[in-house]
Amino acid sequence: MAQDGHFAILIPVYNHADGIGPVIERARGLGLPIWIVDDGSTDGTAERLTTIEGITVIRHGENHGKGAALLTGFAALAGKAEWAVTLDADGQHDPADVPGMIRAISKSRRPIVIGRREGMVGEDVPWTSRFGRKFSNFWVRCAGGPDLSDTQSGMRIYPLPEAAGLGVLARRFQFEVEILVRARWAGIPVVEAPVSVCYTPGMKRISHFRPFVDFCRNSTTFTRLIFMRIIMILGGRL
Repeated sequence: MAQDGHFAILIPVYNHADGIGPVIERARGLGLPIWIVDDGSTDGTAERLTTIEGITVIRHGENHGKGAALLTGFAALAGKAEWAVTLDADGQHDPADVPGMIRAISKSRRPIVIGRREGMVGEDVPWTSRFGRKFSNFWVRCAGGPDLSDTQSGMRIYPLPEAAGLGVLARRFQFEVEILVRARWAGIPVVEAPVSVCYTPGMKRISHFRPFVDFCRNSTTFTRLIFMRIIMILGGRL
């Protein structure tokens, strides 16, 4: 993979000053360019990133959301990479799984590849992750998106520039489910590949997911997508 310039690592980060260093070091093993989008961190993340060599950092002056950070990364990678490999900054993903995800890409199609997290059971897995996955899987299908097992995984491979041009409106966590629906509408295939996930007991894991607020945002996003789907069906566009 080291010689393949078609791929680049893209990591959105917000207030992960203590954990972003190890995540980057593990990603280095892939031999790919590493791009970080600091989404307005206020905890020293920006200062920590300045001490790490061999990465490209883009910074938002204030927090705009994970989706906005991903779109900033897509735009920055335009013309520099054909695929963006996204990892979360909380350390739950193992970059060693990326080659297996790349193998899920066929020569004739340019899909979005979702890292389907295995082992999402047990006391160490946050209930919000278990419930959220089932919730979004169901509503992604209802909105006319693909039938997937893990619509909330942040470990993905996005084709560029296709992913940047899907017209996704959500700018926070909801971006990652809306883009799957819009990809299906646009005829872009979405496939899954198994990956591991780490929810180590006692591990200090920082999550910015807020159950009530993000449940409301998710519900609003899915309502909008389902309404749009109905309009497109009635108009003969789906």
